[in-house]
Amino acid sequence: MDGERTTRLLDALRTFGANYTDLTGRFAAWLGLHHTDAAALVEILYAEDQGTPLTPTGLGGRLGLTSGATTNLLNRLEKLGHVVRTREHTDRRVVTLRSSPAIEAPAREFFGPLAGHLGTLVARYSAEQLDLVEDFLDRLRDTMAAALADPPPDRPGAHRADP
Repeated sequence: MDGERTTRLLDALRTFGANYTDLTGRFAAWLGLHHTDAAALVEILYAEDQGTPLTPTGLGGRLGLTSGATTNLLNRLEKLGHVVRTREHTDRRVVTLRSSPAIEAPAREFFGPLAGHLGTLVARYSAEQLDLVEDFLDRLRDTMAAALADPPPDRPGAHRADP
């Protein structure tokens, strides 16, 4: 693949990420939440929609939060009635995060227009074209996961300790 195409794809993906962040920020403002709290709520709702509800540890990992910060965030969301913690796993120590029935309708109201726009966009493409897009995105996810698994390079100016 040529460098120009890679640059265009990366720019489009970066712009998508920025727009996603802006949309989450708008959702936060609409609900009167801190951005991180709304991002957590979106992650919890999405995981439920996918049939793979999150644990507090999983949520903290998705948001880059410590366990203490995740607990505080969940306490806030639970107090507002947006999230419930359940023990539905056979291992009763495992906590599962669920959105409360009270937040489902507002979330669907907020994200409904986006779903409509996405439906219109997807309808413009053939099944074969969408298969290619899905394949690319799946491979991109795997590529990003591999890159994240690599250790970062040494910071400029950092010196390694001699063994």
